[in-house]
Amino acid sequence: MRLELGEIQISDVKLSDCSKVENGVLYVNTEELRALLLEDEDIASVEFDVVHPGESVRVMPVKDVIEPRVKVEGPGGVFPGMISKVTTVGSGRTHVLRGCAVVTTGKIVGFQEGIIDMTGPGAEYTPFSKLNNLVQIVEPKEGLKQHQHEHAVRMAGLKTATYLGELARSLTPDEVKVYETSGVAQGKDLYPDLPRVGYVLMLQSQGLLHDTYVYGVDMKQSLPTILNPTELMDGAILSGNCVSACDKNTSYHHLNNPVVADLLEQHGKTINFVGVIITNENVYLADKERSSDWSTKLATFLNLDGALVSQEGFGNPDTDLIMNCKKLEAAGIKTVIITDEYAGQDGASQSLADADAAADAVVTGGNANMVIHLPKLDKVIGHPEAANVIAGGHEGSLNADGSIDAELQVITGATNEMGFNRLSAR
Repeated sequence: MRLELGEIQISDVKLSDCSKVENGVLYVNTEELRALLLEDEDIASVEFDVVHPGESVRVMPVKDVIEPRVKVEGPGGVFPGMISKVTTVGSGRTHVLRGCAVVTTGKIVGFQEGIIDMTGPGAEYTPFSKLNNLVQIVEPKEGLKQHQHEHAVRMAGLKTATYLGELARSLTPDEVKVYETSGVAQGKDLYPDLPRVGYVLMLQSQGLLHDTYVYGVDMKQSLPTILNPTELMDGAILSGNCVSACDKNTSYHHLNNPVVADLLEQHGKTINFVGVIITNENVYLADKERSSDWSTKLATFLNLDGALVSQEGFGNPDTDLIMNCKKLEAAGIKTVIITDEYAGQDGASQSLADADAAADAVVTGGNANMVIHLPKLDKVIGHPEAANVIAGGHEGSLNADGSIDAELQVITGATNEMGFNRLSAR
């Protein structure tokens, strides 16, 4: 498959009475956009704000971060199964608004939501502090169930990203990047002497409010399967979960998965990147056994020499991670795992809830239990009182002066297990 990503660099976002992209500036007609989002009867109100890198602004609690895109050539449309029809994506051309994102906030959905600081020590831990962000404060109608609330906020973010992406449909990109993959048999013929490497992508699917969507299907309803790497880059996988902010994969992470990008960069040079195996993270032991068996079966079917495995979340999913690693290694497939750690505030506890000698090659995104101090910022968008209840916080995390004392896990993307962060140890 051949995918072209046409990148339009966005240097600023401004609220306006006309939506357009001009000279690198994204102008947003908030009245038009608000009317679109309020078509959802579960939403009571929507307000908008813009935050830029370096500004003294805190956004919380953050639900999702989404990069605006539009499909301009080839099969399928943006966010298939959610916004567009269910058609296989990953080929043709997609235009991307780089340097900006849609950030959704509002009344907290689940307690595992996060914080984005645009300046100060908190900004150093999240990649989203480097973007020009359109923040939408989405408040639900009274009496909604949590899953209805989550759905309303999730869809509002996707609708906004789609609305903004459409502005780039007829633009000439600043740069076009081409990603081309080969079929399994073709790759073996093209690169007979290169090691065959695959990526096992574990997707959060641990019960209520722990949803990840693949072509619109909640991954907990699926068995492991194979995707072409470019499908991920074209919106096949989207976030819908409320796991701890530090290692949650937002939709932005899935669209810009650095493991996929790095493996594609080395494809045909040092490795033969065969494909992506997506698998779920389950609650019950039998489901964990089934999914890890299937992941290894697919890896063996692809005749892999090596695999990278990344997880999402911590605790219970550590068992899925180690099961995948053990079984892949037992099948003769050299395996590296990407994770983060919950080693206690002093760093002295066991980092993962499960372990095995087969997991001898690890990349870690840091200790999520590390305590940090977030100083008072000039402006807070959303609900600052959420600091007392979000995962990593506690009653009293929000200080009287507006500063916050909490664990690193409150920061969105701080210890991301795709490696999309600044902390690492090998």
